[in-house]
Amino acid sequence: MKSFEYVRPATVREAVAAAAQPGAAYLAAGTNLLDLMKGGVSEPSRLVDISHLPDLDSIENLSDGSVRIGALVRNADLANDRDFARRFPAVAEALLSGASAQLRNAATVGGNLMQRTRCAYFYDIASACNKRSPGAGCDARGGDNRLHAILGWSESCIATHPSDFCVPLVALDAVVEIEGKAGRREILLDMFHRLPSDTPDRENVLESGEMIVAVRLPAEAARLAAHARYLKVRERTSYAFAVVSAAAALRIEANVIANARLALGGVASKPWRAREAERMLIGTPADTQLFRRARRVVARAFALAAAGTPEPLPALPGSPFAGFSGVLTHA
Repeated sequence: MKSFEYVRPATVREAVAAAAQPGAAYLAAGTNLLDLMKGGVSEPSRLVDISHLPDLDSIENLSDGSVRIGALVRNADLANDRDFARRFPAVAEALLSGASAQLRNAATVGGNLMQRTRCAYFYDIASACNKRSPGAGCDARGGDNRLHAILGWSESCIATHPSDFCVPLVALDAVVEIEGKAGRREILLDMFHRLPSDTPDRENVLESGEMIVAVRLPAEAARLAAHARYLKVRERTSYAFAVVSAAAALRIEANVIANARLALGGVASKPWRAREAERMLIGTPADTQLFRRARRVVARAFALAAAGTPEPLPALPGSPFAGFSGVLTHA
């Protein structure tokens, strides 16, 4: 591992100033970053430890009905918060379907958004990878690429974003709060991650020194709670990244779809919002035959959502083996 400077700022403003130095990286739980450093994939010259910063580890219900989640909230704490899981069940289900219990106990909300691709060629420093070394080429394109992007890819990169958590967040119009040298700004999570184009090393919109301080879910998202599911197809049920996943949420009135949300994971370098499919569903009966027009995993995710959100969440969150025994206690 390359030697690095370790900095432990006392405030967000101090952290932003410390991370503005070229080669700096933020450290929270380090569940992804430390692995990358050990393997020589990432070599920051400075680590800015933000794990202790105040006011970033709470879940707040705001006066307008939205929910603000601090960047240092642990994944397990968010998924197991009963009020949050009741209002945003697909998000809780996605969190519980990701990684192991030990990692969920450590990993943070902000870190989840920032995690790097699990492309094997990215992790193998002997392989050509434009994401790791711009201009080196992409060995994945001519290699074993069954788990790589089918949407939004470029000649430079076919890697996918690995997050489960981000998929329902994108479907529900989550907003990312960012702190930087110029102050605070906000951006829809759907716009936060970049497609690879010719610069796959630029994975998100963060500028030098900027850090995620919170994620916010709008009040409208909670209105979809009665019919919201996350479905994840993976090579094994436990501790595996998605081959493909789908977050589906519906608002059904008199058996007619009044609102529909759909996002896909494991298919691109960012969670993929399927807006055309959403538009097709609105104003139509909640019918499985219609869902099949969106294909397999999406059809099942919508069918599960239409059946109703289960209470409690299934023993195998996100599993395609989940039953259709939904109830409407989340409404």
